[in-house]
Amino acid sequence: MIIALNVGLIITSVLLVVLVLLHRGKGGGLSSLFGGGVQSSLSGSSVVEKNLDRITIFVGALWLIFIVAVGLFIKYS
Repeated sequence: MIIALNVGLIITSVLLVVLVLLHRGKGGGLSSLFGGGVQSSLSGSSVVEKNLDRITIFVGALWLIFIVAVGLFIKYS
């Protein structure tokens, strides 16, 4: 069981990093420093951004569930 929880945690962690990096930068912070200030016409769809937000929130919730489950498993085993 602990192996399955750890594998799920690793997969959701990697997915969360990738999904966060796919988001378009909204301000002039570090994203514009590394070339994120150049606007692309391909990533301007609001439907795609909303779906990306929903998927990111869902994967973040799964990640949180895996973190709590691993913590509880370690505490009570």
